[in-house]
Amino acid sequence: MIGHDLARRLKEAGLRWTPASGDRFILDVGADLGSDVFTVSDMTVDVHRFETGTVLGFNGTTEWALDSVELMDALWLPREDQLRELLGAGFIRLEAVQAGYRVDATILGRQRRFEAETADDAYAAAVLELISLALA
Repeated sequence: MIGHDLARRLKEAGLRWTPASGDRFILDVGADLGSDVFTVSDMTVDVHRFETGTVLGFNGTTEWALDSVELMDALWLPREDQLRELLGAGFIRLEAVQAGYRVDATILGRQRRFEAETADDAYAAAVLELISLALA
């Protein structure tokens, strides 16, 4: 799972999230709730789309009072496969290296390397670079 700071940087760079079953997120509202990771699921967290915006509805959460949160208050923690998909045809390979993992990707015509302790973080660094350069 990618680190919360890296997930926040992706969001701030412009990565948009359309919640789907299996997606993980934290509540990004500045409270102590930020360490709990939630998963969108038909059983516990449903996505409700309204004209006024998207909310994440919590079903069966009797242990604490939380009915729903606005999407803007959630921080998506994309999975490795989702990050790889975001790289699209620019993804070249993932390799294990001494310090963790390296992702090789072509971004705007240039081959780049991104190393991190986890494969998820290496993919996220590549996606962050892609978004930053594409929007520049």
